[in-house]
Amino acid sequence: MSTRWTIAILVLVTALLIALMVELRATFVPALSPTNPVTENREHRDADTPAALAGPRQRANLPPCPSAAAGPGSTALRGVIVQCAADGSAVDVARALAGRWVVLDLWAYWCAPCTAELPAMAEYQRRAGPAVMVVTVHQDENETAGLLRLAQLGVRLPTLQDGRRRIAAALRVPNVMPATIVLRPDGSVAQVLPRAFGSADEIMAAVGNHA
Repeated sequence: MSTRWTIAILVLVTALLIALMVELRATFVPALSPTNPVTENREHRDADTPAALAGPRQRANLPPCPSAAAGPGSTALRGVIVQCAADGSAVDVARALAGRWVVLDLWAYWCAPCTAELPAMAEYQRRAGPAVMVVTVHQDENETAGLLRLAQLGVRLPTLQDGRRRIAAALRVPNVMPATIVLRPDGSVAQVLPRAFGSADEIMAAVGNHA
């Protein structure tokens, strides 16, 4: 009798342990669903088709992205291909940014400090003139929201759509937004500024020695 009771108790304990493991797995392991942000690694949403983006692109009225310049450009950025928010064309980032001083502004549509900084970046570009090129990098897969945010702000700067944040990863930028990166004409990084700017004066004071 004692042996049968012992077996019964072991079976019951085993069943309880299995049930507990299943419960813990359901609680702590994210479901593999298309909407789970943990599993996302996309340039843009499925909803952001060329047809769906046509209206927001027209409203944003962004200038073309820079075309490939002479020279290979940044070693770190070689092989990084993203989309131009203005028209959806592919941009070879290293070659497109080569041969000039570039200020990259990394942002996302939902980032409040980014929203405040973008007009300052546009004003900085106006003051700096052709000596430097400001390029914004939208780091969220919701391309439509990014375009509409730029349209709302009236900011018209060349913009790269980088939902996978490949540019930031290649340049080893801290995972904060907004962040500003200054690139030399040879593509090397002159400065990384993981902070928000409130005015064009602040930007000029921070990058003026480089650009």
